Amino acid sequence: MTRVLVLNGPNLGRLGVREPEVYGSATHADLAEAVGAWAAELGLDVEVRQTDDESVLVGWLHEAVDTRAHVALNPAAFTHYSYALRDAAAQVTHAGLVLVEVHLSNPYARESFRHVSVIGPIATGTVAGFGVLGYRLALEAVAARL
Repeated sequence: MTRVLVLNGPNLGRLGVREPEVYGSATHADLAEAVGAWAAELGLDVEVRQTDDESVLVGWLHEAVDTRAHVALNPAAFTHYSYALRDAAAQVTHAGLVLVEVHLSNPYARESFRHVSVIGPIATGTVAGFGVLGYRLALEAVAARL
């Protein structure tokens, strides 16, 4: 079975309470449950993780390369400035694995500093603005690429 790491960056553990008008009312636990169900439908083995720590996220991307796992990555605030995360994500795609950048909101409809992604140019693709459904779309993209 194809393995997919669904990796979530800073503040995503606060889903459901942090700006629900922007990020929705689903909690991270709700997101993980939905992702698990969608992955099962698609025949994917998925693991959902969240951290506020940049170095942990980098380590998980290294793990994806080493274990040949595809990635759905919501880098959150790291999207806009983390070159360390960008370089680790590039290793995923350079290894021939799928990496889908996911955003709950549409960064281009928000503050101008959110309009730049250092991850987007090296990702296989980006899904943004569809809330939790974006994770399903990301999983479908991974499954379609296999």
